[in-house]
Amino acid sequence: MAGTQKSSRKEVRRPVWVEVSLGALAQNLEAIRKYVSPPHEKRKAPRKILSIVKGNGYGHGGPEVAKALEKAGSDWFGVTCTDEGIAVRQNGVRKPILVLTSFVPGEESRLVEHDLTAVVHRCEQLELLNRAAARRGGKKRVPFHLKIDTGMNRLGVSSTDMDCFARQLGKCKHLQLTGIFSHFASSEVFTNTAVGQQTREQEERFYAALERLRALGIDPGIVHLANSAAIVTRPETWADMVRPGAILYGYHPGYDPPEKREEAEARLPLKPVMSLRARIISIRTVPVGAGVGYNATFVAKRPSRIGVLAAGYGDGIHRSLGNRGNVLLRGKLAPIVGIISMDVTMIDVTEIDGAEIGDVATIHGTDGKAILLANRVARSIGTVTSDLLCAVSQRVPRLYVP
Repeated sequence: MAGTQKSSRKEVRRPVWVEVSLGALAQNLEAIRKYVSPPHEKRKAPRKILSIVKGNGYGHGGPEVAKALEKAGSDWFGVTCTDEGIAVRQNGVRKPILVLTSFVPGEESRLVEHDLTAVVHRCEQLELLNRAAARRGGKKRVPFHLKIDTGMNRLGVSSTDMDCFARQLGKCKHLQLTGIFSHFASSEVFTNTAVGQQTREQEERFYAALERLRALGIDPGIVHLANSAAIVTRPETWADMVRPGAILYGYHPGYDPPEKREEAEARLPLKPVMSLRARIISIRTVPVGAGVGYNATFVAKRPSRIGVLAAGYGDGIHRSLGNRGNVLLRGKLAPIVGIISMDVTMIDVTEIDGAEIGDVATIHGTDGKAILLANRVARSIGTVTSDLLCAVSQRVPRLYVP
């Protein structure tokens, strides 16, 4: 019947998308692995890599990049919550998945059911997790990692409460501590200030807590501390496993002082993984004195050709880039003009020879040999790279390319 026939026409969608280079992702992972396990270092085994795929894989698609990273050799994965972990697991990832911000009461059974490794950051969580483990049955104990608060004052059992933790753990016969970690608040800061000294102080508190646990007869399992900045610049923090986040996706964090960034980029060269693109869907000539967009915040000072991109802040083009940012078009920079709308963005293509409807603009990423790095875009508007990457919304298709 005509109503059930499948169309042979290629499906046409709104022309905005993200290209995710799985080749660049794998290369970054391998570069990190070699960097933290140099050949001259005498270790029984290379340091493990826990790839951070939270925040939908920093906007790249959490389940998809996790699967690619597992194939490339990642040992562990880090997600924010149970739902993220389940999505990664259901995409076929078999390696351990650590739920970094732990669970709320009632979620513990789902963690156990989907073989996710919980983080305990409050002693009261041990009893809840132990009950869920008991309900599962079987002789195998349920693994978890302990997060220690060493001075960030966010999440974690206080570094001075190891005796209390040990007593609580002793009552939980269905649990096994398989890892211990903390999170640095300022590992990218190297100034001679209180903040610049914070990482060293956190290290000291962490290792004091670790030694206390060992003195109490508790095996901590895998020890991990280093986030992206610490991986690149603080080898003394590498321990048994490192947790790359932004650097996996091709970007070093900002450093203080700024010249540290160039040093970091030289130490560990990376390739950007994401390119956010949109096509021009309209071009019009705007006369001198005419305003463009909401509130006419851009007024043409010359006869101007204004292109309209099929993407706005609802897709991930940061609203702060209005009248400040640029896009790559035909290998050149074209200024963003006017206030960025939810669904469209205006660009001035007057200086772009041959610009026409259908042309592809790159908001950040690579365009042939030209590159508009997301970290530089982020710095220009006073935010961090992760903010731009995670801003790419779910309505934007992700295309995974070699």
